[in-house]
Amino acid sequence: SLELTKGDREVLDAAVRAAPQQYIVITHGTDTLNVTAKALQRTAVATGKTVVLTGAMKPYAFMESDGPFNLGAAFTVVTLLPPGCHVVFHGRVFSDP
Repeated sequence: SLELTKGDREVLDAAVRAAPQQYIVITHGTDTLNVTAKALQRTAVATGKTVVLTGAMKPYAFMESDGPFNLGAAFTVVTLLPPGCHVVFHGRVFSDP
């Protein structure tokens, strides 16, 4: 995620805006996940969509990666959260008020 640019985030923003789904889960690298979450927050709230970003601290190629757990947690809670952009990691939900 270190190579993501403002333009890349604008593409994600447009995709969220255009998606017919109300609930969206996006996998993302951990280095700039917080930057993307902040970039998507306004669009998610304005469109009434719930967006959850998640990823893995231990890459999937490593044994005991946390990626599958985090992805499962993201799918579990996405329909329970209010509109906005949230981050789900290690069984916890992080939301910007």
